[in-house]
Amino acid sequence: MSSHLATVPDALQVHATDGVAVALRPLRGGEEVLVAGRAITLRADIAQGHKFALHDHRTGDEVRRYGLPIGRASAAIATGEHVHVHNLATALVGECTYAGGSGAARQAKTPVETATWLGYRRSDGRAATRNEIWVLPTVGCVGLTAEQVVRAAQTRHADVIARGGIDGIHAFAHPHGCSQLGDDLGGTRALLAGLAANPNAAGVLLLGLGCESNQLAELLEAIPLAVRAKVRTLSSQGVGDEMAAAAKIIDALVADAASARREELPLSALTVGLKCGGSDGFSGLTANPLLGRFSERLASAGGTPVLTEIPEIFGAEQALLERAVDASTFEAAAELVNRFKRYYLDQGLPVSENPSPGNIAGGITTLEEKSAGAVQKAGTAPLASVLDYGQQARQPGLALLEAPGNDAVSSTALAAAGATLVLFTTGRGTPLGVPVPTVKVASNRTLAQAKPHWIDFDASRVLDEGREAADAAFLESLLAIASGQPTAAERNGQRAIAIWKRGVTL
Repeated sequence: MSSHLATVPDALQVHATDGVAVALRPLRGGEEVLVAGRAITLRADIAQGHKFALHDHRTGDEVRRYGLPIGRASAAIATGEHVHVHNLATALVGECTYAGGSGAARQAKTPVETATWLGYRRSDGRAATRNEIWVLPTVGCVGLTAEQVVRAAQTRHADVIARGGIDGIHAFAHPHGCSQLGDDLGGTRALLAGLAANPNAAGVLLLGLGCESNQLAELLEAIPLAVRAKVRTLSSQGVGDEMAAAAKIIDALVADAASARREELPLSALTVGLKCGGSDGFSGLTANPLLGRFSERLASAGGTPVLTEIPEIFGAEQALLERAVDASTFEAAAELVNRFKRYYLDQGLPVSENPSPGNIAGGITTLEEKSAGAVQKAGTAPLASVLDYGQQARQPGLALLEAPGNDAVSSTALAAAGATLVLFTTGRGTPLGVPVPTVKVASNRTLAQAKPHWIDFDASRVLDEGREAADAAFLESLLAIASGQPTAAERNGQRAIAIWKRGVTL
């Protein structure tokens, strides 16, 4: 999607065909604002990040932003009027037949990519940004036991962690793994297997209870053979003192992991998850396009950006699908989007049940508008692969991953897909962190200044410094984090997982 940016002190029109502009600061009714060479007199107060009309719209007219339709006018809208939930409504319906699939998109290779970072090269050829020991409980019954095991191990190995022998020891408790059936249990198993395979985990202890549905043998079998050597298992019911048995296993895993050393690696060695949460009217102007430009660079270098949050591409999916590298990828992506829509419809829910109250307060009105901003995280990179929930990204280029929009669930799914960094844009702010470094990118300066203990990069720099300078600063920040500099979430101890629960509970 091409954009024509017309930056002015007060407001921004993203694309030349747009019928709305976005306030870059709070604007007052009666104020005259210059947008793309036109003077617009505002008919109401416009909050920062909110929209106002650049021309009259009749009831039923299409309203455009980012060069895409974001809904239809539910009432007549006059030039200079506030455009939001009172006069703009979604036009989304259910499953669609998508055009395209010719395979015309081709991955362009960057002639010379000089960016490098310091990471750990694993035995299967993939690269890690961290060198850690993870304890993954098979079932919620031993979640607290896993945390107890890790607290004791962190004390025993505090000196090893302090001198950088390993980057940490962590447990990731969850409430699932039993009283689940069929695909629901399969999803839990696939997600945990994906986490166990993540390169950032140098050693993994799968801690079971013994009688749960998610049996250790089946979970171990779901882990790719190429990485299974780093995984150990323990059934708590199968030993006398599970704490002592777990400690012995972790001590051995730490000893093995401590021999790893960082080495200089190319940008192409990165697999990066793309996520937005608590979006506002600025997310699609600053933070998401910033990620998009990085995604283009990463994909063209041979790296792997991973896009997810399938419900948050509804309304903007055609532009993404058209970039599929071949017909089979197009068909798989189209089927995934329609399958997700059917997931809503089967529950008697509309596919447009979004945006959230926080999104609306920040200036986003419809799901189409949210989606048009959200897909910019992938830039214009060709769509190279489609992944089921829990499946690993194994080929270069942009991947589309099955997962919902929920911040914790989708971010965990990105880690399970093999992402060793998650780039998380936000306009409202969140302290959330997942097992891999979670890089928070603020869409606006107010958030960045108010929550420096949450935020790693202020994307509003794009408006002040220009794209080139902001992109360079962002890349420098990412490479430092990939090389070991802790994120705000890591410094705050914010690490957790959430599993997508879709079925009945027995």
